[in-house]
Amino acid sequence: MTEAAWDDVLTDAPPHNHEAEQAVLGSMLLNRNCIEPVASLIASPDDFWPVRHRIIYRTILDLYAASRDPKVDPITVSAALLASGELTKVGGAVYLSQLVSSVPVLGNADGYAEIVREHAQLRAVLTATRRATQRAMTAAATATEILDQAMAELQAAATGVAPADVRLSVSERWMDFLDELEAGADPNALDTPWKDLNDVIELKPGQLVTVGAATGGGKSLFGMNLAAHIALTRGKPALVASMEMGGSELMARLTSAEAGVPLDRLIRRKLDDNDWAKIFKAAPAMQNAANFILDDSANLTLGKIRARLRWMASRNSPAAMVVADYLQLMTPENSKSNATRANEVAELSRGLKLLAMEFEIPVVALAQFNRNAVGRQPVVTDFKDSSAIEQDSNVIILMHRPLAEDGSDTGPRAGEIDLIVAKNRNGAAGRTVALTFQGHYARLRSMGRI
Repeated sequence: MTEAAWDDVLTDAPPHNHEAEQAVLGSMLLNRNCIEPVASLIASPDDFWPVRHRIIYRTILDLYAASRDPKVDPITVSAALLASGELTKVGGAVYLSQLVSSVPVLGNADGYAEIVREHAQLRAVLTATRRATQRAMTAAATATEILDQAMAELQAAATGVAPADVRLSVSERWMDFLDELEAGADPNALDTPWKDLNDVIELKPGQLVTVGAATGGGKSLFGMNLAAHIALTRGKPALVASMEMGGSELMARLTSAEAGVPLDRLIRRKLDDNDWAKIFKAAPAMQNAANFILDDSANLTLGKIRARLRWMASRNSPAAMVVADYLQLMTPENSKSNATRANEVAELSRGLKLLAMEFEIPVVALAQFNRNAVGRQPVVTDFKDSSAIEQDSNVIILMHRPLAEDGSDTGPRAGEIDLIVAKNRNGAAGRTVALTFQGHYARLRSMGRI
């Protein structure tokens, strides 16, 4: 009998609801629209009790995140399990069919998921209390230490976050802090491709960095240039979740910036021999950029971005940074019929902040200004549809092009763009960094750099 089969005959198993678990998986196999609501409730595959359910759930998420138009059903999941050598472990294709037939009501997937999560928390509580009891019986530590560890594990049961190595006191943190000071730089912080901006801000894990601009103001250039710097120059995995441009346009902008080929020629496919020579020179970096992910899936939501991040982690290349382009185009999840767009954008802003904290990476959210911000220096209240962005963001950068009165790029500051650091929780705010705006090459450059 396989390990998965034994799961189903255990009579002394800890709390779990087998029917709810089957209904959750069956719903996901029947309708991919159930996947995101379920994934937002289930903390990890370990929330399922039988091993086979954990394997099936993980496989469904991997398939869902692997393509722009994922095909998730019993046949595709069966094929994926066969390819990974795990089909027998889960009971074969027959068991997947049983999962589908076990769904009482397809529209109740989130309700079934809540039952699964509830039982997972009960198991975590039992585990925490058993460990505390064992430590107390063997006097493995002082009473205070045992109590502290038990409280940490119970808190983890409530939040779904493992306590691992809980170090909260100043005395426990002190030596690590001294090591950071001695290192001279935060090893977990990311830089930008613009030296003057690096003197003002750092991109730290758990931060929400919001970059605002008017329509056509360069926010997409900022996001792509930043992600390319992290992925191609620093060699760290990066994700660009684009709701504004398709894959071909994203690739054209990336190639233009990296190869120095005019964007217009790439878009219109009007290349000369000199352009091709530059493209071939940039080709090795592009061909090796397997960890630079451009997700242009339709109707991107927080759940889809989270699924993509989990997929990257499953490939042993967890993202070091996410760029979301742009905030106001994101599709809200479970939006209420009476919700205003401002409420929805506020929820998305908060969701991106929580995403940054969950995956311990900086999330860079590009955002658009209201129309009345055009032609003047912007302020933080100019963000379209929401004022919550200011509250949620650790860093806010406002982009402003000093154009002439007629809107042309002429005058003493032609070809320049200002990055106004309007908010900076870990440094000085109010600083302005001027960059060179090279729209024809889809890039921003530090001043003085050609």
